[in-house]
Amino acid sequence: MKVAIYTLGCKVNQYETQAMEQTLRARGHEVVPFSQEADAYVVNTCSVTAVSDQKSRQVIHRVKKQHPDAVVAVCGCYSQTHADDVRALGVDLLSGTGDRQGFLDLLEEAVVQRRRIESVVPSFDRRTFEVLPAGGMTERTRAMLKVEDGCVNFCTYCIIPYARGPVRSLPLETAVEQTAQLCREGYQEIVLTGIEISSWGRDLKNGESLIDLMEAVCRAAGPVRIRLGSLEPRTITEDFCRRAAALPNLCPQFHLSLQSGCDETLRRMNRKYDTARYVQSVELLNQYFEHPAITTDLITGFPEETEEEFSKTLSFLERCGFAQMHIFPYSIRPGTPAADMPQVPKAVKEERAHRAAQVAAGLHRKYLEGCVGRTYPVLFEQPRDGRYFGHAPNYMEVLVDGADLHNQVRRVTITGTDGEVLLGTLAEA
Repeated sequence: MKVAIYTLGCKVNQYETQAMEQTLRARGHEVVPFSQEADAYVVNTCSVTAVSDQKSRQVIHRVKKQHPDAVVAVCGCYSQTHADDVRALGVDLLSGTGDRQGFLDLLEEAVVQRRRIESVVPSFDRRTFEVLPAGGMTERTRAMLKVEDGCVNFCTYCIIPYARGPVRSLPLETAVEQTAQLCREGYQEIVLTGIEISSWGRDLKNGESLIDLMEAVCRAAGPVRIRLGSLEPRTITEDFCRRAAALPNLCPQFHLSLQSGCDETLRRMNRKYDTARYVQSVELLNQYFEHPAITTDLITGFPEETEEEFSKTLSFLERCGFAQMHIFPYSIRPGTPAADMPQVPKAVKEERAHRAAQVAAGLHRKYLEGCVGRTYPVLFEQPRDGRYFGHAPNYMEVLVDGADLHNQVRRVTITGTDGEVLLGTLAEA
């Protein structure tokens, strides 16, 4: 059969989609673009915000209208947390965030039998990690390796613990095997991803933690680069930094989730750290790594955020000197405690996001300027505007004059910046 998959949301969803695509091909099916005719259309949904819910509904509604004779199957976070809403859309197969292999079994059944099927298992009933085939994002340049699923932090703005359930970890031995396989397939960089990778190992109850996984994966990868996904700031300890700094193929980019630089706001968010602990993490990384890229996320206009609290956040951003930031005006997520708190007007949330973005842009330029004169091994990905584009180990974008550099790692001397990306020349081999 021909199957088309539409993916909304995070890298974990992207990972799970490519795993389903690999499995479908292994079973003899054809995976086609979502715009083409297919026997079945899969919508892998997101529910991180109310806007994500709306986008998921729109895609489902559109594909049912455009392809009335095809099977429409829905999985992912939105169908896990809002099964009744998805059911009302009249889909043929309704599933959640678990058992992707079983979901494909049901998809085959739905296409053959032409009957509606449901299989949504309560997320908190899950206790084991579903091992899926690892794979790539961009033509064998960078691969993702999902090492963890679930979250039990219960931040007041987030529904993901209800969508994904408790923490489950990919066993270390399996992670090593999948890493070695990805290296044999020709990938030059592997990204460790998950819902909350800082919690890796918590469920294994054998004393292993994320740094143990990192050491094992880095050894298995040889010269292939290993990059970390988003980290909880408390992961960064002296022991973590000492051991991480000894890994030559670990990319010195650390995405430390922040959300607010004000302690009062962090408490309302139910974050598990304060600004003092966050600064400690930043200082440790700067102590153990040379010019590391510390990146982050920020929510502006969280419920009850005052102008004074937001001013504290802006000052905190400057203090941390982030290399890059993702900034989001707070979006109400129905079903979470924050949705019932006094809300900040939309215009204020957006205005604060704009001011934070200006600070972020200045910090980004400053970090890039600090890269000028350095030489980095750059993993090249694709042509761009007559030059070639790639990423340095710190994940900063690099442009050079050159051709036929795809999937090559070449040393580049950084000669300047346009404020957005680094400009360089290929160093002598």
